[in-house]
Amino acid sequence: MKTTVLILCGPGTNCMYETANALTLVGLESRIVQVSELLDSQVKMTDCRALIIPGGFSYGDHFGSGRIFALNLLQLQDQLQKLVETMTPIMGICNGFQALVETGLLPDRTIGVREAALIRNKSATFESRSVELLVMDTDSIWTQGLEGRILRMPVAHGEGRLFWENDDHIHPVVRYALNGVPTEEYPACPSGSPGGIAGIRDSTGLIFGLMPHPERACRKGIHPSIDGLKIFENLARHLGES
Repeated sequence: MKTTVLILCGPGTNCMYETANALTLVGLESRIVQVSELLDSQVKMTDCRALIIPGGFSYGDHFGSGRIFALNLLQLQDQLQKLVETMTPIMGICNGFQALVETGLLPDRTIGVREAALIRNKSATFESRSVELLVMDTDSIWTQGLEGRILRMPVAHGEGRLFWENDDHIHPVVRYALNGVPTEEYPACPSGSPGGIAGIRDSTGLIFGLMPHPERACRKGIHPSIDGLKIFENLARHLGES
C-alpha cells in the first residue's frame, strides 16, 4: 500500500525524518513540506490522505511553543476546514500537538478559536527521557486495539502541561503511567498535566495530539521499545480500509 502522508514542517522542526522513516516502515509514502511552500501556494495541505506535524522547535518557540507555526497555518483556514470536512486523519507530535491546540483543531476542531493550551511543565525544566503511557481510549483511529496497553516512548519538551476550561471538549487518549497506573506525579508525568494526560483526540477520533514521540520508538537500537510503531500501523490500517 502506497499512500501519501504530508509531513508539515517549519523552521526549527527536527523530527521530520524520523517520522518519514516510521511511515516507510508501515508501508506509507510521505512528503516533507515546509509551511512556506503552502503559503506560496506551491503545495496544498488537501493534496494528501493524512497530515502529520512532527516535533521540534518551530520558529524557535518564540511567543510560545507552536504559536507562530499555528498563525501561519491559520492563514490557510480554508485548507484546514477542507481537511476537517473530508475526515482527513491528522496527528501532531510534541511541537505539532502544541500547534494543533494553537490553531483550535484540538481539542475539538474549532479552527481559529483556541480552547486549550500546553503550558510550561510544573518542573519548569525541559524534560527528556523515556516514559510509560497507558492507552485509555480507542475511539481514535490512531489507538484502535491498544486500549489498556502500556506504550514506552521518549518525551522531549518544556511546555507539555495541558490546560483547559471546558471539560466537554477534552478527550484523553493516553496518560502518563507508573507501574501501569495513570499518574500526574513527577517524574513519571514529566509535565504535571492534570490527570497525567499526555495526548488527546477530537470528537471524531481522527485528530490526535500527543507530547511523547512515537517516531522515536520505531527501531530497535534507537529506543528500548518499538511501541511507537503501533500508532503508525493504525494509520496505515485506517487508510487501507477507507
